[in-house]
Amino acid sequence: MRLDKYLKISRLIKRRTVANEACDAGRVLVNDKPAKASAQVKAGDIIEIQFGSKNVRVEVLDVKETVRKEEAENMYRYL
Repeated sequence: MRLDKYLKISRLIKRRTVANEACDAGRVLVNDKPAKASAQVKAGDIIEIQFGSKNVRVEVLDVKETVRKEEAENMYRYL
């Protein structure tokens, strides 16, 4: 699944366009490398997102095309 779509579906970032912009600005790292919005995400990947002065680091546990709001936080775990 594309990185920008994963960030939206997992609700780490609210909108796909915002996820796209964050990737273009180099604020999203996948496995410690800057990633484009089109990068493929799979279970076991480590995603780091820089929100201003705060960094969020998560491990991808599951990749699903659709997920309910309550189940979204089961797609990743914080590191």
